[in-house]
Amino acid sequence: MTKVLIIAEAGVNHNGDFEKAKELIKVAADAGADIVKFQTFKAEKLVSSSAKKAEYQKTNFSESDDSQFNMLKKLELPFEWHQDLIDYAKKLGVQFASTGFDEESIDFLEDLGQTFFKIPSGEITNLPYLEHIASKKKPTILSTGMADLQEITEAIEVLERAGLTKENITVLHCNTEYPTPMEDVNLNAMIQIMQVLNVKIGYSDHTLGIEVPIAATALGATVIEKHFTLDRKLPGPDHSASLEPDELKAMVQAIRNIEKAISGNGKKSPSQSESKNKIVARKSILLNKNLIAGSIITKEDLVIKRPGNGISPMKINEVIGKKLKNDMPVESILSWEDLI
Repeated sequence: MTKVLIIAEAGVNHNGDFEKAKELIKVAADAGADIVKFQTFKAEKLVSSSAKKAEYQKTNFSESDDSQFNMLKKLELPFEWHQDLIDYAKKLGVQFASTGFDEESIDFLEDLGQTFFKIPSGEITNLPYLEHIASKKKPTILSTGMADLQEITEAIEVLERAGLTKENITVLHCNTEYPTPMEDVNLNAMIQIMQVLNVKIGYSDHTLGIEVPIAATALGATVIEKHFTLDRKLPGPDHSASLEPDELKAMVQAIRNIEKAISGNGKKSPSQSESKNKIVARKSILLNKNLIAGSIITKEDLVIKRPGNGISPMKINEVIGKKLKNDMPVESILSWEDLI
């Protein structure tokens, strides 16, 4: 089995603070994530001055100002921070990445040597954006929050026409509500995406807790993306639906455990670790009383008890009617050598 790629999504949870961005990288590295990912954009290219906040942004960002532009302007990751953050991540043993939200940001990330691109859910219907990403011909992860199967199909077709092969596309099932209600997760849709579109699948999670990413791993996700924060009480649009450091670490460990649990050959047979317990847990046929040599064994002469190093109880009907070779005391474990 290929190792699940775990993306710790820092997103905009740095709150425009360079030191917080570094702290987030350290948390991701300490948790054992493969990638710590931020968001690269210029608010001027992302939203118009008239764009309003989403409901979850209003709820999670307690400001009276309803401007999405003003909110995002405070959450930019300045271009000049990137190289220092890349170097810091490398030092800690975790890969830095970022989602570019416009063509300039994508080109900037490419120049920095980013090895893959992430298409956020909101850009799945952005034709020029999709074509620009595809032109880079690098592995691409496509999030699908708010999309139906037809929109996902069309986005993949755009990527393929623009030069990206399907083998380089991973599609993440996603629900773009922060936090996502459990009843809206619809995790089986991830399986539909894989079966109908014949692509690698993953899951980008916005639920509270770590159960759903773990379940997605068990269902075959090859990529798991999960938001995390230094503290859920911090102000900002995504903090309240993000994992805190200890939770991120627990999620990573659980996913690694699930990887091991589903990595077998799929054939039911005793494992090496459990084989030694057969004798302890199974039973054998024992004598229920003292018997002398030549006794013809009846059902009443027998009892079934542990350990399992004698004749299997499955063979009891073959034992009944046999003669005993030698005198044997009560609770003797029978073997075929004891019988005539």
